Amino acid sequence: MNVEEDFFLPQPDLAGVPLSAVMQALADPVRLQIIRALDQAGESTCTALDVPVKVSTVSHHLGKLREAGVVSTRLAGNTRPSRLRYDDLDARFPGLLTSILRAEPPLG
Repeated sequence: MNVEEDFFLPQPDLAGVPLSAVMQALADPVRLQIIRALDQAGESTCTALDVPVKVSTVSHHLGKLREAGVVSTRLAGNTRPSRLRYDDLDARFPGLLTSILRAEPPLG
């Protein structure tokens, strides 16, 4: 019987992540588009996210978001789906992610 296990890429314990690191990661407009897309999708890979940049750029931004504790990324076969760490972030910074996701995106 061949059971494939999922493994998660390293991610920080949010207890040690300062608010400034999360805010810095979320300050980039492309990263905001990525977290909005992940909020809608629940979980997605770089290639499936509808963001107006190259897949390699999406991968870079997801790495920055993971390093800041905003997303978790798992290895599933040869894919790397990511998802928001919504509950973890809400426990550490109550209401932060909800406020950011509900804020009107800038025009243009």
